[in-house]
Amino acid sequence: MKNKKFAWLTAILLSVVLVLGACSNDESSSGSSGDSDTITVWTMTDGLDDFVTEYEDESGVSVEVQAIPWDNAHDKLLTAVASGDGPDVLQIGTTWVAEFAEAGTFLDISDQIGDYENLAADNFYESAVETTKYEDQTIGVPWYVDTRALFYRTDLLEEVGYPEGPQTWDDMLDASRQLADRGDDQYAIDLPMEDRQYPFVFAWQQGWDYVIEEGAANFDKPGFKESIELHNTFYDEELSQLGEGKEFFQAFEDGSKPMFFSGPWDIKTITERAPDIEGQWDVTTMPEAETNESMMGGAHLAVFHNSEKVDQALDFINWMAAPETQVKWYENFNELPANLSAWEDPVLSDNEMVATFGEQLESTKPLPLIPEYDRIVGEILTLLENVNRGGADIDQEIERLKEETARILGE
Repeated sequence: MKNKKFAWLTAILLSVVLVLGACSNDESSSGSSGDSDTITVWTMTDGLDDFVTEYEDESGVSVEVQAIPWDNAHDKLLTAVASGDGPDVLQIGTTWVAEFAEAGTFLDISDQIGDYENLAADNFYESAVETTKYEDQTIGVPWYVDTRALFYRTDLLEEVGYPEGPQTWDDMLDASRQLADRGDDQYAIDLPMEDRQYPFVFAWQQGWDYVIEEGAANFDKPGFKESIELHNTFYDEELSQLGEGKEFFQAFEDGSKPMFFSGPWDIKTITERAPDIEGQWDVTTMPEAETNESMMGGAHLAVFHNSEKVDQALDFINWMAAPETQVKWYENFNELPANLSAWEDPVLSDNEMVATFGEQLESTKPLPLIPEYDRIVGEILTLLENVNRGGADIDQEIERLKEETARILGE
C-alpha cells in the first residue's frame, strides 16, 4: 500500500511540473533569498507582512512575505516540492499535513524544538500538537487554532426549555422538534451538509474514532452509522432545511433557524450583521452523546525541507509562537491562539463567547492524518447527499463507502 501511495504522489508532482513548470530561480517571491539577513515566508493569511515589522525591528532580519490565496496554495506547494524551490517558512493547514509530509515538503524539527522556549509541545493544545506529527517526524509548530461550537438564540431556546442551549444530543432533538413545530418555514438549526469536518465531529460524539491501521473497516463501527442516522433525522423530520434558503445570519436574526454550528469568526459576523438581536444570542460547547468532541483545526508554521536558513526560520517561528505575539495576532485577525498561556490574557479570558471556544478546544480531536483524507471525506459527503437528498439506504451507502475507501487506500 505504501508503494501505491508514493506512486500516486509522484504522478501528481510530475503532472504539476509538466503543466505549471518548475519555478524560475530568479523569481523574487519563491526560494530562499541569497541575503543571509532575509527569510521568505509563504502564507495563506493576509496581513502577515505588516504584522512582522516588529520582529524585523527586534531581530534585524528582513521577512519577505508572499500571501497565496487558499485556492492556489495546494498547487503552488506541489510545484515547490517538485522543483525544490520553496520558501524558508510556510503555513500549512492541518488537513494537508500528511499529504505534504509524505511528499517530503517539511524539515523534521524534532531535534531543534528544545532549543527554543516557545516551541515546546507543552505550550500548546495537545490535539494541535498531534496535527504537527507525521510518522516519527515533527513537521511544524501550531500557529493558530480553531474549532466549532454551537451558536444559539437564547430567547427562542428559553421558550422551549433550554435557555443555556442544548447540552446533549437528546436535548438538541427535543429542542429542535419544538422549534420546527412553530409553523411553516420554521426550522431548528442550519445544519451543514457539505462541510468536510462535520461528519467526523458527529461520529466522534457517538463514540466512533478513525484508526489509521483499520482503513475501510473503520466504517463498520456502530458509532459511524449512528452519526449518519442522526444527521438524516434533521432532514427527514424537517428540523433543518434541505435547500439553500436564506443567508445563515439572516435566518439566525429572524429566528427561522435559531441555531448553527460554526467557528469563532462568526461572533464578529453576528455582532456586525445582526445588531438587532444583541443580547439575545450566545455560544455554547458542542452537544454531548458519548463525547462532545469537536475538531481541532487551524494552521502550523513549518520549515521547508531544503531551507538554508533553518536557524533564522526557527527563530521567526519561535517569535510567532510567543504568548504575547499570539494575543496580538488574535486582536488583529480574530484567529485563536495555539499557545495555552495566551488564553490567560484578559482580551480572551474576559470575553465569555471567546472563552467558550477555549473550553471547547479542550475537547477536540485532530481529523485523520492521512494523505487520502480529502478523497475519503469526499465519499462521505456523497453518502450524506445520497441519503439526505436521494433517500438512499444507509446500510447500502456505508457498504459503498467502504468499497470506495478500500480502493482509495489500495487495500
